[in-house]
Amino acid sequence: MISFDNTEIAFESKSNSDLNWSYWLFNLMGKPWLVKFGKVATNVAFTLHLPVKGLIKKTIFKQFCGGESIQDCDLKINQLNNYKIGTILDYSVEGKESLADLEATKEEIIDTILKGKANDAIPFSVFKITGVSRFSLLEKANDGVENLNEKEKQEFASVLMRVDAICKAAFENDVPVFIDAEDSWIQNSIDRMADAMMAKYNKEKACVYNTIQMYRHDRLDFLKTSHQKAKNGNYILGVKLVRGAYMEKERDRAKAKGYTSPIQPNKAATDRDYNLALTYMVEHINNIAVCAGTHNEESSAKLIALIETHQLAKNHPHLYFAQLLGMSDHISFNLSFKGYNVAKYVPYGPIQEVMPYLIRRAEENTSVAGQMGRELSLIVKEKKRRKAI
Repeated sequence: MISFDNTEIAFESKSNSDLNWSYWLFNLMGKPWLVKFGKVATNVAFTLHLPVKGLIKKTIFKQFCGGESIQDCDLKINQLNNYKIGTILDYSVEGKESLADLEATKEEIIDTILKGKANDAIPFSVFKITGVSRFSLLEKANDGVENLNEKEKQEFASVLMRVDAICKAAFENDVPVFIDAEDSWIQNSIDRMADAMMAKYNKEKACVYNTIQMYRHDRLDFLKTSHQKAKNGNYILGVKLVRGAYMEKERDRAKAKGYTSPIQPNKAATDRDYNLALTYMVEHINNIAVCAGTHNEESSAKLIALIETHQLAKNHPHLYFAQLLGMSDHISFNLSFKGYNVAKYVPYGPIQEVMPYLIRRAEENTSVAGQMGRELSLIVKEKKRRKAI
């Protein structure tokens, strides 16, 4: 059995000063008013070109990001690899509009794949479709490309070419790639592309993974439908399973526009569907590859129990756990210590470009019940353990 309370293992990689620093940061992030103020203040500071970059780099960026470039990430990659934890390089730049920016993002994502080919410590790459497409184009195409005019159809074809270039690079270099989930009003466009890429590149092994957000009440059925498509198409379904990161925005938009929210009625329903999805995928593990992206101890324990019940190898190639850099080390490090496949998302990019990601992390940590308290209590426990030695 695994104890996620084993702080000696969880924080083995951290010095006493590292622990003290993390304690200070999580204390600040546990104050919702401060996070809201920080969001506004940071946006104003960048708008007015105030010198805040250094402060951000030394605090929240240091906690949750690998650096501003791929090369900057080497230190984090090596530190994690020392504890048998893989790195998922995540170029966290989004919301670009110009053709030059979209092409540059595509090339950067391919560079993360090439980096993975040369380094076994990088088992996956990841990207957002909104990094290689205009958001409004995906939104207009959400109910079908027939809604696009001829110029837009040509633009959409270019988006498909960028996505295909990334997935082809993943296939040729044997570094699987995750396609991230995004807002529900562009997710249909993303799902169709992910399906097409899996049908093309997942014939022999899982090379492309779609992401399923279980805070949507329709996603358990979507998972089963996706699996049936994969069986019919004779390819392996790749799934990165998460709870989700856009809940408040989804609910606000549904209310403002007068449609039924796609979000689960409560957290209990999300947790239930997440664990049911894990069960379903392990029961069909021969043709489903799953990466369980979760900071939830119960779901992590659930997957461990399923692996044991089905007598699967801990390092089965279709089974991975993943957490975000800077969070839930008690899960990541204890899992890797016991021999399970584990990786950390390591975002990187220019500080101003990565701010939307960092703000989501701060807001997520204040909104998830008990997240900050859990992180802090474990740090305190480890500090006390070390003092007692």
